[in-house]
Amino acid sequence: MSDADQTTADLSRLRRQEFITFLVLAFGIWPLVAVGFVGAYGFLIWMFQIVAGPPGPPGH
Repeated sequence: MSDADQTTADLSRLRRQEFITFLVLAFGIWPLVAVGFVGAYGFLIWMFQIVAGPPGPPGH
């Protein structure tokens, strides 16, 4: 194999690896992180309301 063929093969392999990494991040890890973040935020609000009470004026 010549140097040009080797460089082309390396670039092709690198592109494929980067594309697979992008797919794993875009459709695997980041959606899980987003769902976890929203769930944690909701849990935080829920716990805060248990301690401090619901928002709004106090009831009579």
